[in-house]
Amino acid sequence: MTSVVRDTVRGPFDGYHSPYGLTEDADLMRVGRGTPMGELLRRYWQPIAYELEVGALPLKIRIMGEDRVLFRNGKREYGLVEQRCSHRGASLEYGVISDHGLRCAYHGFHYAVDGTILETGAGAPLANGGKICHGAYPLFVFHELIFTYMGPPERIPPFPMLDLFEHPHIRVEPGPDRTGILDCNWLQISENGQDPVHTAFLHALVTGTQRGFSDEMGIIPVMQWVQNDYGMHYIAARRKGDLVWFRINDKFVPNSGLIPADDERATKPNVSQRPFTMTWVVPIDDENSKRLYVMFNDERNPLRDGQRRRGFAQANDRPYEAAQRHPGDYEMMASQGRIAVHAYEHLTSTDYGVIALRQLLRENARAVAEGRDPVGIVRDPSHRIRTRGQNTVLRIPPAATPEADVEMLKRIGREVADGDLLDTLPPV
Repeated sequence: MTSVVRDTVRGPFDGYHSPYGLTEDADLMRVGRGTPMGELLRRYWQPIAYELEVGALPLKIRIMGEDRVLFRNGKREYGLVEQRCSHRGASLEYGVISDHGLRCAYHGFHYAVDGTILETGAGAPLANGGKICHGAYPLFVFHELIFTYMGPPERIPPFPMLDLFEHPHIRVEPGPDRTGILDCNWLQISENGQDPVHTAFLHALVTGTQRGFSDEMGIIPVMQWVQNDYGMHYIAARRKGDLVWFRINDKFVPNSGLIPADDERATKPNVSQRPFTMTWVVPIDDENSKRLYVMFNDERNPLRDGQRRRGFAQANDRPYEAAQRHPGDYEMMASQGRIAVHAYEHLTSTDYGVIALRQLLRENARAVAEGRDPVGIVRDPSHRIRTRGQNTVLRIPPAATPEADVEMLKRIGREVADGDLLDTLPPV
């Protein structure tokens, strides 16, 4: 049996004392039912598939370590049910879709989309007098993306509506060509979005040939992270002479976020675009994850072709040597291991967003364990969640000293995030 050792490298050529045998933080990484993160994730609506993935046959899916079957009956109602038939355990992925539900191919048990047993095999009565239902989960279809809620039914919240979903100039579109399966834990993918510093290195200085990133991404930003009523957002301010580019990302606890465009050139004051996409990182299990998207097409600045395609190096779809020469987000996230071990890390001040996200997840897992709603759960169906994500470029002459300039950019960044510039400045 391997010993668990946390050692310290004491000097040059001292790899012998590198730590070894450490294990992952199960409270943050594991997603099975009954785990802290598993219970937190199950309190939110999670996307599981696009409508176009569901056809004439049942679709077997795996989410948070549980195997389920998604189907659409003859009335075009969607159902998500436990994979194993309640009769003898045969898989319903081989079931027959009917007008009213799904029928097991083995003995004909017939299930409605809510798990009600409509019929038993050959009309035989259930041994317990019919007092059971098959496991099923509520679904919500939003712009061709199918969501499910897998938590306690008595705690089900309304589907959360963002202000962007009903913006007068924005059309919400599905992103089926952007679905991605990644062979690593959900958290190390989700954390990547809270790390604006990596853009200056991975996407600009180190891998400068990557398309879609402007020279300005190579400028290390003045950063701040702010907690809010749905999670947190970061404000990255990059100065280019008298112009300052504020790029603001929203992070929703536990596993979604808004992404503004990353190709701003900062040549003039403007509001270039609201976030062009919202991404969910949904655990398939502890070691595999699925990313699903909706996109925001602003009529004042329509989506570009490059934004409608999966970004460079976001999946395991390139030869190894090409990935070595020009690594991207996928290589950095997956190379941490199928489940990253935080005990090996040595974090710095620029990792504040990662540290804060982990703390937020722990705090909200405790809230669930104590019977309270976690952050971002909205009980009022009419409530609209105010988002802050954007690109804004303002003309701001530098302050008298570098220190004063940093403080000024932080102050103005907070004002931009909490203000109404997006609805007052002209579009590009």
